[in-house]
Amino acid sequence: MIRSIKNVVWSGLRAIGLGGSFQLGIDSALTKYGWFRSYHSGRSEDAGGNPLPWYTYSFILFLEPRIRKSFQVFEYGSGNSTRWYASRVDRISAVEHDKEWIKIVSTLIPSNAKVIPAELGDEYVQAVGQEKKLYNIIVVDGRKRVKCTAFAVDYLTPDGVLILDNSERSWYQEAKDLMEKKGFRKIDFYGMAPIVGHETCSTVFYREGNCLGI
Repeated sequence: MIRSIKNVVWSGLRAIGLGGSFQLGIDSALTKYGWFRSYHSGRSEDAGGNPLPWYTYSFILFLEPRIRKSFQVFEYGSGNSTRWYASRVDRISAVEHDKEWIKIVSTLIPSNAKVIPAELGDEYVQAVGQEKKLYNIIVVDGRKRVKCTAFAVDYLTPDGVLILDNSERSWYQEAKDLMEKKGFRKIDFYGMAPIVGHETCSTVFYREGNCLGI
């Protein structure tokens, strides 16, 4: 009986062109992932309000089970992704150029996370070398992404991977070509991401024997 009533309701909504909208809001993957919440809050978060990286949902679902507690991570750009990684890895450092944003992020991150302030330019690009160590994951998701990719690739561990976000943008093609010349393979994860409604892409570059088991 209840199922019959639901079918009648959905049929009626579809007939007036509203079925899809109601379905998405009530019972859809976007609701499960927390997209509607993130859209209204303007923050990259899941349905429970927990921080998420601002990657495509397909890539988040691929990446999360492959993260290990022993990982060392470096990010160009900081925010909810910094918090997300911090709860899953040993240590994360992120470079940030926006002084006001640094004040906000610094109050939210735990003790195993660090925000490195840097002026845009060589200081920002080369910040990955400040701690004089190698990283399992380097995320290029801030400014000057082509230059950051070219510099940061030498700071990956032998099994390290590099993530380039919003990689569908044509002006990042140089970074993708560089990684290919360095001997890296790639997987593109197209789809929707938190907050925004357009399609974007998160790309992971990897080699044989990488830390994500690809």
